[in-house]
Order: sequence, then structure tokens, then C-alpha cells
Amino acid sequence: MNTKLQRSTILMSLLASAALLAACDRNEQARVEQTGATTATSAERAGAAVKEAGRDASQAVGNAADAVANKSGDVAITTAVNARLAADERLSALKINVDTVGGKVVLRGTAPDTASRTRATELARAVDGVSDVTNELSVQPSR
Repeated sequence: MNTKLQRSTILMSLLASAALLAACDRNEQARVEQTGATTATSAERAGAAVKEAGRDASQAVGNAADAVANKSGDVAITTAVNARLAADERLSALKINVDTVGGKVVLRGTAPDTASRTRATELARAVDGVSDVTNELSVQPSR
């Protein structure tokens, strides 16, 4: 009987151990599944963040390219306006400052008469890319 009791005890221990191992395995599997779901969610969030950062970078590059294009366009406009003013008989000897921002030209300085002031505006408006001209030339007759 002692041997039967020992076998029973051993068998019960084995069954209890098997049950514990099975429970541990289920808990481990649930933990792995939960970790996998968390990892997948984190990966989705990271992917979305990377996509958003990519869109932001693309937008920034586009904005920078636009700014460079606008700046180079403004420089070309200023150069063309200066060339037209220099080619005009009445305006060539004058010191006229030409500033261009976003296609908008501002003329500063002096003109000998109203007709010359008006002529400077006309010459500036005739340049490709000019969207507006602000004429701040003051009329000061020559002495």
C-alpha cells in the first residue's frame, strides 16, 4: 500500500505540474499576443508619424523651392526694371532705387518732373512678372 500511495502521490504531482505548465503556457501565449498587439499598434503609430514627418519635409522643401523661385524672380524683375530705367534718356541719370518683393516693385528716389515720375512707373509695369508698382519718387526739379 505504501507503494500505491507513493505512485498516487507521484501521479498527482505530475498532473498538478502538467496543469501548472499548461496554465503558464496559456498565460505566456496571452502575454505574447498582447505584446504583439501592442507592438503592432506602436508600429502603426510610428509608421503614421514617419508618414506625417515625410509630408512635412516635402512641404518644407516645396516652400523653400517656391521661396528661391520667388527670390530669383524678384531679382530678375529688379534687374529688368533697372535696365529699362537706365535706357531711358530722361531717367538714366537719376538715382532710382528699385525694390521687388513677390513681383511688387517699389520705386524710391527723385524725378525731375511729373512726366519722368510717371514714365518710371510705366517702364516698371512693362516688365514681365511685375504685379504692382508703388512709385515713391519725389519730384525735385533740376537746378
